[in-house]
Amino acid sequence: MHADELQIDERLVRGLLAEQFPEWAELPIEPVLPWGTDNALFRLGEEMVARLPRLDRTVATLEKERRWLPKLAPHLPLAVPSPVAEGSGGAGYPFAWSVYRWLRGNNATVAPVADEHGLARDLARFISALQRVDPAGGPEPGEHNFFRGCPFELRDEGTRVSIESLASTIDAEAVTAVWEAALGAPKWEHDPVWIHGDLDGRNLLVVDGRLSAVIDWGGLGVGDPAYDVMVAWKVLSGEAREPFRAELGVDDATWARARGGTISQSLIALSYYTLETNPVLVREAERWVAEVLADRS
Repeated sequence: MHADELQIDERLVRGLLAEQFPEWAELPIEPVLPWGTDNALFRLGEEMVARLPRLDRTVATLEKERRWLPKLAPHLPLAVPSPVAEGSGGAGYPFAWSVYRWLRGNNATVAPVADEHGLARDLARFISALQRVDPAGGPEPGEHNFFRGCPFELRDEGTRVSIESLASTIDAEAVTAVWEAALGAPKWEHDPVWIHGDLDGRNLLVVDGRLSAVIDWGGLGVGDPAYDVMVAWKVLSGEAREPFRAELGVDDATWARARGGTISQSLIALSYYTLETNPVLVREAERWVAEVLADRS
């Protein structure tokens, strides 16, 4: 998926367990597929999962999750990953890694929620609860969270380069108009709020047709809430967007920034990944672009 990523397999994970957590070294180990963009996950027995960064840049996101998820979890209406143990480099592996409690469910790209209006309300209530948590001391946008939460003009160059590189396969005029509307919208001038930073179907778990958990908090930080409002196009269809927006109380400027942000993330992903390297994300990003362009709100 990345030219500089580490190759991680079950043998390596078992070696790390034997060195650092021998009490778990004989547990069954099973890869959790498909891989995410930055980490390798392996289920350990029935109750745990090991998460190992494949890239150096991802170590900071892991360490951030260790610090903040236990503090955020009590305030949230949905389950989030719960760290169990902190691993370190060893057995030929150079990075910090973690063991978490296993969360039941399938991600929403393969297990759709039965009631989309209910999903819209659940997402809005989750985001609202996250935003109410005191942001004091929280990490500002930076490399640790791929600059999620930053002012959108900082994404302008990368977005325009992606539009140019994809010009033969997208409606460049339409996506540029959405992006420029986002840049022209008033900036977020209130205090920064907590954001998950990567709310899409791959990071939402569903049990019995209902949203149950939010995973993969690498984009966590404090900043512009528009980055989480992007879920309106990444997960919801047109009929469910208005209930989501009303429940969360999203103003026009934040809505416009979120639409543009969805275009930006989609196109940057499509210009980097292919169906061979990351088919799930590519298909999702194509769908996000279509949802934004079909929505005239």
